Parts: sequence; C-alpha cells; structure tokens
Amino acid sequence: MVAARVTVNGTDTPIAPAAPHTTVLDFLRERGLTGTKEGCAEGECGACSVMVARPGVNRPTDWVAVNACLVPVAALDGQEVITSEGLATAGAPGTPAVLHPVQEEMAVRGGSQCGYCTPGFICSMAAEYYRPDRCAHTDPADGNDSEHGPNGFDLHALSGNLCRCTGYRPIRDAAFAVGTPPEADALAQRREQSPPEPVATAYTRGDSTFLRPSTLAEALRLLRERPDAVVVAGSTDWGVEVNIRSRREKCVVAVDRLPELRALRVESDRIEIGAAQTLTEIERRLDGTVPLLAELFPQFASRLIRNSATLGGNLGTGSPIGDSPPVLLALEASVVLAHADGEREVPLCDYFTGYRQSVRRPGELIRAVRIPLPLARVTAFHKIAKRRFDDISSVAIALALDIEDGTVRTARIGLGGVAATPIRALAAEAALEGRPWAAETVEAAARVLRAQGTPMDDHRASAGYRSAMLGQSLLKLYARTTEAVSS
Repeated sequence: MVAARVTVNGTDTPIAPAAPHTTVLDFLRERGLTGTKEGCAEGECGACSVMVARPGVNRPTDWVAVNACLVPVAALDGQEVITSEGLATAGAPGTPAVLHPVQEEMAVRGGSQCGYCTPGFICSMAAEYYRPDRCAHTDPADGNDSEHGPNGFDLHALSGNLCRCTGYRPIRDAAFAVGTPPEADALAQRREQSPPEPVATAYTRGDSTFLRPSTLAEALRLLRERPDAVVVAGSTDWGVEVNIRSRREKCVVAVDRLPELRALRVESDRIEIGAAQTLTEIERRLDGTVPLLAELFPQFASRLIRNSATLGGNLGTGSPIGDSPPVLLALEASVVLAHADGEREVPLCDYFTGYRQSVRRPGELIRAVRIPLPLARVTAFHKIAKRRFDDISSVAIALALDIEDGTVRTARIGLGGVAATPIRALAAEAALEGRPWAAETVEAAARVLRAQGTPMDDHRASAGYRSAMLGQSLLKLYARTTEAVSS
C-alpha cells in the first residue's frame, strides 16, 4: 500500500502524521495555507472552500468547490487540491505574483472588507469560472436574470458562501465581470486531462483507520468484518459530527469513489442513480429529465454541499427533515441495498422504520436509487424554511399527480418534517384519486393533508404552522395548474 498523499497547489504532500479524522481545513492550515478559514465548522459559511479535481460531467475533469471543514484529508488520498493561495501565478523574480482573474475582479470591485470570507468566495467563484458549460450571453436579455450574469455565471455557485461585512453587490459584480479562461490558463488546460484515479487507502494512526476499498465487493466484505465501521461518502453529515460533537471512530469506510455506486442509467422503465453520485453530478447529468428533482436541487443546502452530498448519504442518515426523501417518496422510488450475500430492492415507503432508523441491516449499504418510469406529469416541491436557500426545512412537501381528462388518476405526496420519519400522505392521496381536479376536491384533500403526520413545535416552526403549510401546498399546486390552463 502506497503512503497516503495529496497534491496541494501542485506539490505532492504526505498526509501523515495527520489523524484519520483530520479535516482538509486543519491539514492545510497546519502547513501554512491559512487562506482557508474556519467560520462555522458545519459547511454553512463557505470560508473554508477549496477546489478539488473531480471526474467531469462534460469534460474529463471538473474543478469542484467543496467545504474543506467537512472532508477528512484521508478522503483525498491521491487527489488534487487548489487553495486560494494556489490560484495566483508567480511573477518574474523580484516581482509580486500575478492575481488570478477572479482575485483581480474581487479586488478592483471592492468585494472584500475584513477579508475573512474572501478566500472561500474566491475558490467557489473560481470553480464556477472554470465550469466547462458556462458561456456568455451575446444578448444581455437572453438568459440574464438576477441569479445569472451575462457571462453565464450562476450565483448559486456562491450560495454556500456567507459574508457579513462587505455586502453582496460588489461580490456579485465581480462574479458577473469575469471572462472566460484564456487558452494558456494551466487550470483550464487541466480540465482536458483525466482526473486522478481513486486509490485504495488504508490509513491508520493510533487506533483509528480510514479505508477506501477499490470495489463494492471489497467494501461489503469490510462492512461484514467490521460491523463497527462508519460508512461515509461526501462527509457532509459525518464531518459535522467530527467538528461539533468531537466524534471519533475506530474505522471509517469511504464509498464515494466506488464505480459500482457512481453509475446513472436511464432505461425504458426506470432511472437508476448510483448512491455515491453527488447531487451536482445528478443535476447536471439528468439536466431536467426528472422535473421534481430539478425543483429539489437548487433548494437542497448550497452548491458547496451539493458538490459533495449524495442521495445515498441523505437516505442513509434517516433524517426526518432531509430534503430528498419527500421527493423520492412522491416519485415512488426504491432503494437497492447491497450486502456481501446479495442485493435486495426496497420501496422507499417501506424503508424508514423510526427516527433515524431503517430496514437497512448491519453490513448493508445503499447501492442505488431507482425511479420508475413514466413520471407523473404534474409535480411540485415546496420547501418551507426561514431562508430561501441554504437552510434546513421546517416542512417539505413533494407532490406528483397524473391528471387525465380533468380527473386525478394517481396522486403521490411525500412529506418531511412532520413525523419521526419522512412519510407518504396516504389519506390525502386517497382523497384525490378518482376525483375531478377541481377546487372542491382540492380543498377537501387539503383539509385531509393538514392532518397528516404528527407535527411538533420547535424553534423552526410551530405544529400549527407546519399543518397549515401542508394544506397550502396543495392549494398552491392547484392554483398553478389552473393558471397554466387559463393562460
């Protein structure tokens, strides 16, 4: 086994003597790369953002921004990382370094005051700068809106970066001013080369071990031999446990690069999504093929989180307020559970058994999520939260209806945040099916929907408010469909 190493700003760097739980953030700062900052240690502020070379969606390699505070450095064994310090290029002897175009625009447009958050903004902005399918709009009115610049810059790329003193207008101005990378740009050229191959990792320090198996079969064997092992993919959940609750594990098994968990196939009767595909990869590869998922993605945390988070991880944690379960329940999805002894497919409506509990047995992991085809034609996802983006749901509602000749043929409604588990609103579905899609039907079903689940009062919302939002979501969908017909 080759010693664990990571390439940082072009320099091959041994990971030792870092502990297996050491985050990329701490690893970099201990080596003098202090541009990477810790603001929240939960992946919410983006001050720790760095760029990682990942398999590309449209080209061999994409530069992807991730939260360095959440990812264990052992997970980047054999990988390439660029920090804010690595973006500038060295000048001639005796002259200062030449700023990267993103750094230059942030400086000249006043995008930084105290500067604490600036390196994180720079890395997130640089990842968007190098996005292969970003292109300028020749006509300023063509595709140009408040969240997309005339240069094709998507402000959602900065949705996970917070600033509390500069103000966002100059930062937005800098984002909308950057051009396209010149041909001689080394990081742009790097996109045309293959990304680093995943390497098998067995990194041990003291009594803790970080393992990255090469194949699914090997991973399942490890899980059978080590029932105490914690399975991680993007580490967006486990990283918070490490930072905030000082969680330490004897054995961690990473499955994020397993080829068997990274496929995405669209077949005649279903779509199968590998459990280790990141949400960003799924979003770009499906490209709107599943409208309900397309509604979900922009509201799921931030782009920084979506660049690492996976469907398998979101379902594996079993959280009752995860955003993907309501959508997948409405899509009648199932999960494929893999074990050393074989596989089984479980409908998602039968998967959750209690608060953060499921039918998944020891030694099993989620290999894929399957969505049956054809899809319902009328869909909506409503996330009720205190902030528009990058926030935890108070309640989440996903609706998928088939309406033919003015009658509701099928109705599937997934709910989150109103019970100990994500649930299907079966009574509300029954109140809709076989009835006309009319105001009387919808109002009656909305009353039923308000009584679904067991909502509670907490710091995010009251039980009464959650119930009200359930009914309102169905009325909102009805209003939208009638407006579409009338127009």
